Amino acid sequence: MTATAGLLEVSVPDIGDFADVPVIEVLVKPGDAVAAEDPLVTLESDKATMDVPAPAAGVVKALHVKVGDTVSEGTHIVDLEPAGQRDPPPPAEAAPSTPAAEPAPTAAASPPPADAERHAVYASPSVRRLARELGVDPRGVTGSGRNGRLTPADVRSASAGGQRAAGGVPTNGSALGLAPWPVVDFEKFGPVERVARSRIQKISAPNLARNWVLIPHVTQNDEADITELETWRKELNAEHARAGVKFTMVTFLIAACVATLKAFPNFNAALDGDELVLRRYYNIGFAADTPDGLVVPVIKDADRKGLAELAAELSELSARAREGKLGPADMSGGTFTISSLGGIGGTSFTPIINAPEVAILGATRAAVRPQWDEQGATFLPRLMLPLSLSYDHRVIDGASAARFVVHLARVLGDLRRVLL
Repeated sequence: MTATAGLLEVSVPDIGDFADVPVIEVLVKPGDAVAAEDPLVTLESDKATMDVPAPAAGVVKALHVKVGDTVSEGTHIVDLEPAGQRDPPPPAEAAPSTPAAEPAPTAAASPPPADAERHAVYASPSVRRLARELGVDPRGVTGSGRNGRLTPADVRSASAGGQRAAGGVPTNGSALGLAPWPVVDFEKFGPVERVARSRIQKISAPNLARNWVLIPHVTQNDEADITELETWRKELNAEHARAGVKFTMVTFLIAACVATLKAFPNFNAALDGDELVLRRYYNIGFAADTPDGLVVPVIKDADRKGLAELAAELSELSARAREGKLGPADMSGGTFTISSLGGIGGTSFTPIINAPEVAILGATRAAVRPQWDEQGATFLPRLMLPLSLSYDHRVIDGASAARFVVHLARVLGDLRRVLL
């Protein structure tokens, strides 16, 4: 931290042996007032997340990083104007004096506005992060720690008891008329074991809850005949075995989805207020199962890549996801998401839309079932892939969703259609 022309240049402090750590959250903007120790940005290494706190109270004048940037110890991130450094207001015009006038006593300083008092939050970065995860505004919570410092118990109690955020906005669903989360003494009924949720689960939970509550989900279920596609997949794996390229069904789903999204551009859109943003690029996210939970890496410009390139990138991103080495840029910019449970099982499910996207495709395990031949004369064993398309009903109607899935099934049934 250095001072230049009255400004504090806030830099990344000692973060151990880490270098080129991604910025995953920028928590302030120019003009924001911050208290000492308020978090400014959040960094995420492959082992942990960490907040960079404000070294003093003041006003943010400039940001020098954004989400997706990488930083190391000493990287300049914020310019901060310390409290009390602003130019004082011009003196009030003096009233005309009179012979009998006597010096008036100095007026007592007026108390700070209530909002300013509420903004002075005394909490560690970990407690602030917990508050963000639970949707609690720490400015409205009374701390029970020493000198009024917030504790994790204070934040959890506020979340369970319906404390309201600044401006009277409920933080636990009461704005939607929902009952507060039940508080139960579980130990009263028998022995228990408490296990902390993984970091990924805690980070993703608020987004999943928001998406499920705010997006009117409808799911269209259908199935695709992938008998010939599966035969071709095995042939391709045999041909590319020496190159180490493995073609999974998700590889073909990505290619087929891109072709179908081009035919139905509203499914590649984003909802932005009253506008629908029709995106002319195709960045396909896919749910990756990791020891800590699901993450969604994104294959950028999937429409410009061949099957072998898609397969290689899919394999690379999946491996990095399992190792916890994905950066924010690897999981941003998606236009459509695929969630495949084919390696596990199931017949259908309702995947949750990844806002601001408007649709997501789910796929489960393919199974051989009897299907009529083209003449309808006899049954043939065919490998059928169940598909579940969740869509935002504010943007897409049921007829469009049905046509989308039928088109997708046809492409999967004959991938030569991708070339059309």
